Amino acid sequence: MIRVLLVDDQALIRTGFRMILGAQPDISVVGEAADGAEAAARAAELTPDVVLMDIQMPGVNGVAATERIAERSPATRVLVLTTFDLDEYVVAALRAGASGFLTKDIAPEDLVDAVRVVHRGEAVVTPRLLTRLIGTLIGPAPSVAKSAAAGLLDRLTEREREVLLLIARGRANAEIAAELGLSGSTVKNHVTSVFAKIGARDRAQAVIVAYESGLVALPG
Repeated sequence: MIRVLLVDDQALIRTGFRMILGAQPDISVVGEAADGAEAAARAAELTPDVVLMDIQMPGVNGVAATERIAERSPATRVLVLTTFDLDEYVVAALRAGASGFLTKDIAPEDLVDAVRVVHRGEAVVTPRLLTRLIGTLIGPAPSVAKSAAAGLLDRLTEREREVLLLIARGRANAEIAAELGLSGSTVKNHVTSVFAKIGARDRAQAVIVAYESGLVALPG
């Protein structure tokens, strides 16, 4: 059973999500919160598998709440919710530890699928859309941040750098395997090693490191 915490300052939206998710045989809504501070407290109390996190709330917003949850409950995955698909806070939420983002007009079946995908430990945003999002929103990294990100790359083997580069270019594991002439299990092991060495929870954060380090150039 996938245990979900709903976070939104609008009760009507929480009710709608509860109805959709609660109807699924493998998903249980274990709690709700109306702001970021309450979300962090409820996540610590309930230890949900997935948190659906509204990004814009009064008081403690979704970005700050996501950061608190990532620090206190690293096993909990966070999906941020936004009204716009290119919300200015989305990248900040990904940096804070979110595993992806959803728009509030998402179709019910896609919401259910997203919760299941994140519970499996994957980013909910498809690799190519994630790459476009990061390339659109993320600015040139400050020299200090760029230096720190470049230092993370020094931990990688040459093959792991190749894998990270292809992740940042939007390749799925099967495509990486075909391009590098490796088995799927070998690629999966490389991806796991890359994430561990650069401190990334998933593809979302790995792509950010790839851009900040200069491994992948920003478009334009």
